[in-house]
Amino acid sequence: MLSIGDFARHGRVSVRMLRHYDAIGLLRPARVDPSTGYRYYDAAQLPRLHRAIALKELGFTLEQVTAVLDEQVSVAELRGMLRLRRAQLQEQIASDAERLARVEARLLVIGMEGAAPSDEVTVTAVPAVRVAALSDLAPGFGPEHIGPVILPLYERLRGPAEAAAAGPPIAFYSDPPDGDGIVVHAAVPVAPGVSVDGCEMVDLPPIEAATIVHRGPMANIVPTAHSLTTWIDAHGYRSAGYSREIYHVYGTGDPDTWRTEVQEPVIVRAADG
Repeated sequence: MLSIGDFARHGRVSVRMLRHYDAIGLLRPARVDPSTGYRYYDAAQLPRLHRAIALKELGFTLEQVTAVLDEQVSVAELRGMLRLRRAQLQEQIASDAERLARVEARLLVIGMEGAAPSDEVTVTAVPAVRVAALSDLAPGFGPEHIGPVILPLYERLRGPAEAAAAGPPIAFYSDPPDGDGIVVHAAVPVAPGVSVDGCEMVDLPPIEAATIVHRGPMANIVPTAHSLTTWIDAHGYRSAGYSREIYHVYGTGDPDTWRTEVQEPVIVRAADG
């Protein structure tokens, strides 16, 4: 038998936690001295303690932990539960990290207020290009809306269009028929006359575009887009539609090494604004 202090030390928990687990019926002492009230535990109770701690750390409530352990869940079943919960937590961490990146991007834009327009923008003639595309509707144009839509599209596109691709992937956008949200098109350029099964073949027209290279993941594209917009306004142009994105380096290695060319169609602004 182990005293409550020794059991807490071997289990790497506090005595206070053990007392609470006893009070809620999660882990009862093996014996309680009737005259002193001292709690004593058996070493064989350590596995239940370790299971309880693992489940609690993965976000289960103590009521859920008690129910799971009292149902005599097998080791294999417990491991499966823990793996599932771990995957959920990893997904949440990734989501929170992306949200933080978007917040930092907005803060960076705020810090750019009043700054001179970027000198990294160039105006160039973009030739017509034929693309094989898959499309879906996103609720908005923010990175948090586009990412969850466009990534599955590229996963679907990879198989049928990979062999026919004649250049880096292209994303372009259009208004939906009912005006709610935005249509996201994930595409790859193909040679003239080529068709790809399961894809819509689209001939993108030539455009005059103000272009800038975005460095890093698309979650923090807002400062780049801001730089492009302020340059366009400062140099006597106005936007003529949604931008296109050319993913020159994307999806592999360090996200900080990713390079995306943003092409914003522009026309010369009239003298009266």
